[in-house]
Order: sequence, then structure tokens, then C-alpha cells
Amino acid sequence: MLKGLDPLLSPDLLRILRAMGHGDMIAIVDGNYPAETDAKRLVRLDGHGAPRILDAILSVMPVDDMVPEAVWRPAAYLDPKRMEPVFEDFNSVLLKYEPKQKIVPLTGEDFYNKVKSCFAIVASSEPRLYGNIVVKKGVIYP
Repeated sequence: MLKGLDPLLSPDLLRILRAMGHGDMIAIVDGNYPAETDAKRLVRLDGHGAPRILDAILSVMPVDDMVPEAVWRPAAYLDPKRMEPVFEDFNSVLLKYEPKQKIVPLTGEDFYNKVKSCFAIVASSEPRLYGNIVVKKGVIYP
């Protein structure tokens, strides 16, 4: 345990977050996502939901504010306008840390390809369908 750090941030996850550079992306995926198949680097946080993991990550990692889009989610049932409860939970977490950021929906293969291009994937036990999110790391300003 460390002071001031969310206890959900495991040693493996902290190492990955620290190793990521500006512009690198991390995905948090639900329990149905083929994380083992798609990950270059994989951290398992079984027993935790995806919004809770996003909260822990954003407590230490900035989101890229130098690009027009830096946070993505899948389009539920191929409908980018459809808002699932898990998306609302992601949005609440994002607003807490990065109120200027918006979550951009991606359809089908576009989302899967975004996840596959990530520096790392965090596998959750999120039971809700489409409980996936990708975040691009920003910088810490002097």
C-alpha cells in the first residue's frame, strides 16, 4: 500500500502507466472481451468493474488534451447514439478528472482496431456488454 494511491493500482498496472508515453493508449475491457488475444501487454484486474478501474487510472494519468479525440468507447449494437448505463458511468468518471474531454463512440471493427493498437489492455470483470473504453495518455505540464 502507498499513501495517496488508489489500492486498485497494482504494481503491474503502475509500471505500465509509468512506462506509457504521451500519445500511448490504454484500454479497459469487459469480461467478454478477448483481452488475451488482443493485448501487447495485459494486466488482469478480475473482480473489478471497468468504471472503477477507469477511476483508479485517471487518478494518476492525464488524458491527452493536444488532440481532438482522446477517449473512445464502442457503439452499442452498432448505434453510436445509443447510451448504455456503463457509458454513463464512464462519463461520470471522466467528468471527475477531465471535464473538457468527451467520449467518442466507434463502430465495430474501428473500436476493436483501436484496442489492438493500445500500449496495454486492462482486463476487468465488467459484466455489462460494451463495458470497454480506450484512453490516450496526455502530459503533465511543468
